[in-house]
Amino acid sequence: MTRAQTSHGDPSGISRRAALTGLAAGAGTLAAGAGAAGPAAAAAPAGTGIGAGVVAAVPDPARGAVELFADPGFNFAGLFALGAAGMRASEVGEVLTAVDAINAAGPSEQTFTDTFRGWGDRLATPPAAGRHGREVPSQTRRFRALRAAQYYAQALFHVLGTERPGDEQEVYLAGRRAWDTFTQLCSPAAVRAKVPYGGTHLPVWFFRPGGADPSEPRPTVILTNGSDGQNVDMWTYGVSAALDRGWNALVYEGPGQGQLLFVEGIPFTNRWERVVGPLIDWLEERKDVDGARIALTGLSMGGNLVARAAAFEPRIAALVCQPGCLSPWLAFPEELRDVVTADKARTNRLWNDELVPALTPRLARTVKKRFEIFSGEALREARAGRVLTDLWTPARLAISLDVTAAVPKIKAPALVLDYDFEQFYPGQPKQMYDLLRSRREYVKLTEATGAQLHCSPMAPQQHCDVVFDWLADVLHR
Repeated sequence: MTRAQTSHGDPSGISRRAALTGLAAGAGTLAAGAGAAGPAAAAAPAGTGIGAGVVAAVPDPARGAVELFADPGFNFAGLFALGAAGMRASEVGEVLTAVDAINAAGPSEQTFTDTFRGWGDRLATPPAAGRHGREVPSQTRRFRALRAAQYYAQALFHVLGTERPGDEQEVYLAGRRAWDTFTQLCSPAAVRAKVPYGGTHLPVWFFRPGGADPSEPRPTVILTNGSDGQNVDMWTYGVSAALDRGWNALVYEGPGQGQLLFVEGIPFTNRWERVVGPLIDWLEERKDVDGARIALTGLSMGGNLVARAAAFEPRIAALVCQPGCLSPWLAFPEELRDVVTADKARTNRLWNDELVPALTPRLARTVKKRFEIFSGEALREARAGRVLTDLWTPARLAISLDVTAAVPKIKAPALVLDYDFEQFYPGQPKQMYDLLRSRREYVKLTEATGAQLHCSPMAPQQHCDVVFDWLADVLHR
């Protein structure tokens, strides 16, 4: 069993100082995790935040990036918001105005959340009547709603660190309403559906290119988010590009994401093929979907989820991992990973008796955010302002997401993306590529074109060009 799966060390032999030092060093990765929009914490050293060994090996990712905030974590979030302007999912002036307000007030989870939530509220409010009392054009209302969804998504990531952590569901629902408004105003409107999954349903939004023949089968991309991204990120990193190329695009919220997490309290699953399979079933019933040309993409930690799905779902015609991620657990600091062993009682005893009492407020907030996605209990405790008491259960779920053994089973052609200064999964994209046995390609997006950092926050248009040019080649007829 590899270190990615568990540690054989004796947790009682890990000093509290060593563990806390590791947590502080890794706070950036803990906070940002695998969500495309999730920022790293201020405690992270400039450059990474993955643990002492990796920190020494990875260059400073801030090089060449715009500095919106001195805090590298808030800066990372700001870059995503700013980069989305190219897809009309933000406005440069609005983002920079928000940044100025946060810096003037003093950057914190509270000021960051309040400021971006305020922008979401402003844009989600129906605009005043147009000139001469005429109705405001739907195009104006449409993209106001999309930008509102972006700003709510920024606020959502930090709400657990504010004075009102219990607002998390409310902020999610505000963003969801804005997203739904946007999708209804698209032309044609996105098809909304609920696809059965276990004892619940997956919310689905199916986008079709304007003017397309409803009876003509077209290639379709299923867009998969990571652990902290929201639907608006799927517009920026896929839907817009797919529609421009005459493709259909399907966006969904799975376990550990969106409605299933924030409303229903359902954490991630390590069997993502059971999520993707029902989506393909639904697509295959549509006349405007070419069942032989269904592609699957995964952004951020989604690059791990879709690799698992592709290994066990034969109907996937092409796969894109953005980036390749073999084990999300390896993004956690080594010192924290060493605490978690096969012994639940000992793990939780060390966690609660030695580590939790010594957590700084910033680290406590970071831990709450990072583990809510893996445990309904952890989510409820975080909303109540408490640190989880059962570390073992969500940690074991995170460990079980390792897809090292599954990747060689993938039969579909696969594109694996990597990035200069990848903060969260350094080395893993190339390792995934090396494990693939199907037709494969490895592409690294670079600092030379401003596409560095996890998921290329400053260059989503470049990102989409690479992905969809490859898909067009692989699925060409």
